[in-house]
Amino acid sequence: MQAFAELLDRLSLTASRNAKLTLVRDHLRDVPDPDRGWALAALTGELTFDAAKPAFIRKAIEARMDPQLFWWSYDYVGDLAETVALAWPARPGANREPELSEVVDALRGATRAEVQALIEGWLDALQPTGRWALLKLMTGGLRVGLTARLAKRAAAEMGGVEPAEIEELWHALHPPYEDLFAWLEGRSEKPSSDNPGRFRPVMLAQAIDEAVDFGRLDPADYAAEWKWDGIRVQAVNEGGVRRLYTRTGDDISKSFPDVLHALYQEGVVDGELLVLRDGKAASFADLQQRLNRKTVDAKALAAFPAGVRAYDLLAEGPEDLRLLSFRERRRRLEAFVAREATERIDLSPVQPFDSWDALAALRAQPPAGDPQVAEGLMLKRWDSIYEAGRPKGPWFKWKRDPFLIDAVLMYAQRGHGKRSSFYSDYTFGVWTAGPDGKRMLTPVGKAYFGFTDEELKQIDKFVRDHTVERFGPVRSVRAEPHSGLVFEVAFEGLQRSTRHKSGVAMRFPRINRIRWDKPPGEADELTTLGRMLAAMEAR
Repeated sequence: MQAFAELLDRLSLTASRNAKLTLVRDHLRDVPDPDRGWALAALTGELTFDAAKPAFIRKAIEARMDPQLFWWSYDYVGDLAETVALAWPARPGANREPELSEVVDALRGATRAEVQALIEGWLDALQPTGRWALLKLMTGGLRVGLTARLAKRAAAEMGGVEPAEIEELWHALHPPYEDLFAWLEGRSEKPSSDNPGRFRPVMLAQAIDEAVDFGRLDPADYAAEWKWDGIRVQAVNEGGVRRLYTRTGDDISKSFPDVLHALYQEGVVDGELLVLRDGKAASFADLQQRLNRKTVDAKALAAFPAGVRAYDLLAEGPEDLRLLSFRERRRRLEAFVAREATERIDLSPVQPFDSWDALAALRAQPPAGDPQVAEGLMLKRWDSIYEAGRPKGPWFKWKRDPFLIDAVLMYAQRGHGKRSSFYSDYTFGVWTAGPDGKRMLTPVGKAYFGFTDEELKQIDKFVRDHTVERFGPVRSVRAEPHSGLVFEVAFEGLQRSTRHKSGVAMRFPRINRIRWDKPPGEADELTTLGRMLAAMEAR
């Protein structure tokens, strides 16, 4: 457990992606089986414990110390695992720290009634860093700034293989991955990836540099498609197994049974998951009603019918098409979608253009009838194979310029992990007319990124110096026409929303810059957003 705890601790304190990669690679190389396999499972989100809940942790700490003191501490620290790890009053008697595999085996077989005693015994035996790692492991919220893809890349580096090889094997493997490590260390053959319904590593696009790329590329070499505003998925029907994966390989099949039932032919379709009504794509806000649900009821299925707008065909029947040209794959995709003959799977049409100026004009005019759901354009070389990762040159994305407004900071909340000591999550608003006719602020969005670490410290100080009310971990900040802080907020689009008091919801809001120079009274009005929304809907 100690080695795993040290790994998590160092990952949480390391900002560099390459440094994180090295830490995980070295851990997988140096730690023996099965502990390294369980560590990899935890880092990739493949390790969960149904019987271990945060409520058990809170119950354990409240039995050891004054509950009010604990909640005051929790409010200050902002993270349950960190608070308990630091405040835990250990009892004498424990003389051995548990191994990671011991913890995993015990939790996988424990009932809810047994978890309480296990937690207390382990916390007594461990030091604060080990306690923190244990609690993060149990709750599944590692929050160490490491993606599952980066953890898999670390395993690939350890064995000197391509990351795509690990990704294609992944859904045929099971923790603690002893067969994977045996192959990576040259002790056995490569595990078979020939399992029905498997995920194929996706091909990604580079952002285009207009000033450089258009001068060296020939428009005739590229196809253009709209970049639809949903989530990238891979729909698989293979050997009687149907699966729906995100671009990172997460299986979301249970959330979208309507899409799975529409997969009649055997094949693998790469496309965009959208809510589709009468052949038109709905806003991302509608798709959000279906995302992150373990189960979906009949009412949601009817109100938010999901489908896939197909971009590419990676396999047809038993044939792997990834080494064919995009032109040939596109021809076969068109025939495949036509045979499917279902409203749940349609085709992302190729957009004709003969020059970069014509493409720029196209980008400025999103498709009629599909308001707000085209984020920009995709460019794909007609002769490109389907290559995992982000190769340079074959595919480009050219997103629309973001929308910008000036909004006023209204509320701030503490962050998590290494941000738990800072107010880093911000709710901002714009001006509107109140019931008495006077100007008032109404919240229109939240953002927690888009600023540097130095700017975070400056905003945090502003929040502490200008707090007018406190609500647990949230502070209400002075926000008046002549006193407050203005953010320039960038966002990708707007949707009407009955859940928000303002009546609108932003798509991907983030802090574009901090307007220390601008009085709050000069921030935007709600009517400005209303005009933006009306213009988007009129396209």
